[in-house]
Amino acid sequence: MQYGYTIWILLLPLFSFLILGLAGMKMKHKVAGIIGTCSLGLVTILSYITAFSYFSADRTAEGIYETIVPYNTTWLPLGDLHFDLGILLDPISVVMLIVISTVSLMVHIYSFGYMKGEKGFQRYYAFLSLFTMSMLGLVVATNIFQMYMFWELVGVSSYLLIGFYYPLKPAIAASKKAFIVTRFADMFFLIGILIFGFYTHTFSFDFTVENSVREFAGAGFILPTALVLMFIGGAGKSAMFPLHIWLPDAMEGPTPVSALIHAATMVVAGVYQVARMFPLWINYAPETLTVVVVIGVITAFYAAAVACAQSDIKRVLAFSTISQIAFMMVALGVCTEAVTGHEHPGSVGYMAGMFHLFTHAMFKACLFLGAGCIIHAVHSNEMSMMGGLRKYMPITHITFLISCLAIAGIPPFSGFFSKDEILSACFAYSPIVGWIMTGIAAMTAFYMFRLYYGIFWGTENKEAHAHHTPHEAPLTMTFPLIFLSLVTIGCGFLPFGHFVSADGQAYDIHLDTQIAITSVVIAVCSILLATYIYKGEKQPVADKLFKTFPRLHRAAYKRFYQDEIWQYVTHRIIFRCVSTPIAWFDRHIVDGTFNFLAWSANESSESIRSWQSGDVRRYAIWFICGTVALTLVLLAI
Repeated sequence: MQYGYTIWILLLPLFSFLILGLAGMKMKHKVAGIIGTCSLGLVTILSYITAFSYFSADRTAEGIYETIVPYNTTWLPLGDLHFDLGILLDPISVVMLIVISTVSLMVHIYSFGYMKGEKGFQRYYAFLSLFTMSMLGLVVATNIFQMYMFWELVGVSSYLLIGFYYPLKPAIAASKKAFIVTRFADMFFLIGILIFGFYTHTFSFDFTVENSVREFAGAGFILPTALVLMFIGGAGKSAMFPLHIWLPDAMEGPTPVSALIHAATMVVAGVYQVARMFPLWINYAPETLTVVVVIGVITAFYAAAVACAQSDIKRVLAFSTISQIAFMMVALGVCTEAVTGHEHPGSVGYMAGMFHLFTHAMFKACLFLGAGCIIHAVHSNEMSMMGGLRKYMPITHITFLISCLAIAGIPPFSGFFSKDEILSACFAYSPIVGWIMTGIAAMTAFYMFRLYYGIFWGTENKEAHAHHTPHEAPLTMTFPLIFLSLVTIGCGFLPFGHFVSADGQAYDIHLDTQIAITSVVIAVCSILLATYIYKGEKQPVADKLFKTFPRLHRAAYKRFYQDEIWQYVTHRIIFRCVSTPIAWFDRHIVDGTFNFLAWSANESSESIRSWQSGDVRRYAIWFICGTVALTLVLLAI
C-alpha cells in the first residue's frame, strides 16, 4: 500500500522510548544516545521520502494535492460517533513532519555533547523519543479526538522534560506550572471537541464529505463557540496572552529541550490546530477570527516589550518565541478568503502563517542551541557573565548572527520572506493591524541585536572568564548550528505557496515592494539603534534610559507583573472567594446532609434494636398487640 510505511514514523520513536525507558539504565550513555538518535534519523529519512513523494505527485483535477489516509482503524465505536486512529497526509501535515523530524534530529545529535556526563542521560533520550512521537502523532491525526489524545501526550512528555532536573526546586515548579496552565486551557479544548462532536456527529478532519457538510451547516449556530473553545486550548499550548506564563519558566529544563519544545514543536501546536480547523473557521465562523487577531496582536506586542528588558538569554528567546508564534496566529486570523490568487489578497495569511512556522522553527532552534553552546562555555544564563565571546566561539557567533538577521527580517534570510508575507496579509486586512505588526517586527530586530551584542560584543567579563576561559563547543554541538543556519539561509527561497495555501491551489509568492522596503528599512534602523546603544564596551545610553525610566524597565523585567496578577487572581479571588465557599458548602451542607441521614438511620436502628431481642414471649406480646390494634382499626372503619 502506498505510504503504508508512514506508520513507522510513529512506531520507531515509540519503540525507542520503550527500550530506553525500560532497559536504558542497563546501557552505557553512548549506546542509549545512539539508539535514540538512529531512531530519529530513520524517522527523518522516512519523513523526507514522504514529503518528496507527496509533493512530487500529480495534483487532482481541482488543482490540489490529494489528501491521503494510508492507515486508519476504528478504535472505539459509539453509535453514530466513532473514535479513529490513523495517519492523514495532506500539505500541512507533511510540512510538519519535515519540521518536527529535522529539529528533533538536530536536538538528538546536539544532546550528545550538551548532556554528556549528566545523570539520567538515558532517561533524557527516552523522554525525547516520547515527546517526538507525541508531536508526530498530533500532526498526522485523522480526527480531532486523536489530535487531543496526542495533544495530552505532548503535555505529559513536556512536563517530564521541563522537570528533568527534578532535584532542583525551580525545575519542579516550572514543570508543574507548565502542566497546570496547559491542562486548564485543554479543558476548554475538550469542551469544544465535545460540542463539535455532539452537533456535527463527527470528529473527522474531512470537511468535504457531503454528509459532513450538511451536519456542519446544521450546526452553524454552535460552531463558532466550539472553535473559540478549541482556540483557547491552542492558545494555552502556544503560550498566547494571558496563558503565556508557563513558557518563560519552562527554561529551567535542559537547553536542547527548549530548542525542541519552544522552537518547532509544542508551542506551534496551537497554530497547527487553527490551521487544521481553518475550513470551518472561514466557512462557518469568519467573524470569530477577529478573536485570533486581537489575541495575537496583544501577545506579540507584550512579549516583544518584555524581551527588551530581560537579562537571561534563554528568557529573551522564550519571549521572542511567544511573539513570533503570535505573528503566526495573526496571519491565520487575518486570512479572510479561502480562494488563492493575487486577486484575492485576503487569502495570503494562511500560507504566510505556515511559512513563518517553517522558517521560524529552523532559525529559532539554531538560536536556542547556540544559547546552549554559550551557557556550556560560560556556565551562566546571564548576559552580565558574557560579552566579547565572538573571539572565543567563532562558529556559534556566525550561526547566531545569521539567525538574528533572519528573525529581524533582513534579506536574503528566510525570516524576511515569511514575515514580509505576514505583513502583506496584515495590511490587506487592515492598515492599522499592518502598521502595528510592522512596529512589533522593528522591536524584534531591536531586542534580538541587543541580545547579540550583549553576548558577543560589549564588555567582556574578564573576572568570570579568568576562572573558566570560554571555548567553542564540540562538533556534536556545532554541527546542528551549521546545518540549521544553512537551512535558514536557503529555505526562504522555497516556493512554499506551491505546497501550502488556503485552498490548496498553487500560489506564487511575490513581494509587495512597498511593504518589503518599509519593513527592511525599519528593521535596519532598529538594528542600528541596538548597535549604537549596546555594541560598545560602555553603554551610557542604556544606563541613562534605565535611570530615566526605572519603573518601566522594572515592570518589563518583571513581565508586567503577570505572574503576580495570576497569583492574586488564583489565591485571593478564586481560592478565597470561590473555592473556600464551595469547600465550606461541600463539608457542611453536602457532607452534613449525608452525615445526618447516616446518623438518623443509626439512631432509628438503636431505638428499635430491642424489638429484635430473640425473646419468643416478647414477640408473642407484640404479635397480640398488633393483632388487637389492627382489629380495632378495621372495626372502626
